[in-house]
Amino acid sequence: MLFTGEYEHTIDAKQRMAIPSEIRAVLDPAVHGEGFYAAPGQNGALWIWPSRKFEELVNAMDASLLPEDEVMEFDDFFFSQAARLEIDSAGRVRLPERLLRSAGVEKTVTILGVRDHLELRDPAEWAAMLEEKRRTQGDIMRRARLAMAQKRPGSGAGTADRGD
Repeated sequence: MLFTGEYEHTIDAKQRMAIPSEIRAVLDPAVHGEGFYAAPGQNGALWIWPSRKFEELVNAMDASLLPEDEVMEFDDFFFSQAARLEIDSAGRVRLPERLLRSAGVEKTVTILGVRDHLELRDPAEWAAMLEEKRRTQGDIMRRARLAMAQKRPGSGAGTADRGD
């Protein structure tokens, strides 16, 4: 599933947030799983994945009885903070207070569709970030093109940026 778009929602007194109807309309429990997982994202936002996608990403990680220290540190932090989110009959999920607090989200939230997950952000913070991203859009796209080129097998660093 490809997530795109930007939505503004409120979080009620019971810490419930509606999943945007446009997203719910294309979710198939047989394909995407029942519910979602939420965890702190590396950019400070709260990231939310459909349960099957999250489990697929986790299963693709190397597991070991003797993991590297860095992997153990990541696992301790990430999985202890992650939470499974069930969707209620009204299309809402209950967000744990600790995750809302860590993302700086309060009563109003901006929900971003970001490829394979959703990101929850404070609306004022997102508006400021978006303005900065608009000002530097060309540079962002150039750096992304370079990063993607470096990931391709057989790519040479000298061929990544052709200036187009």
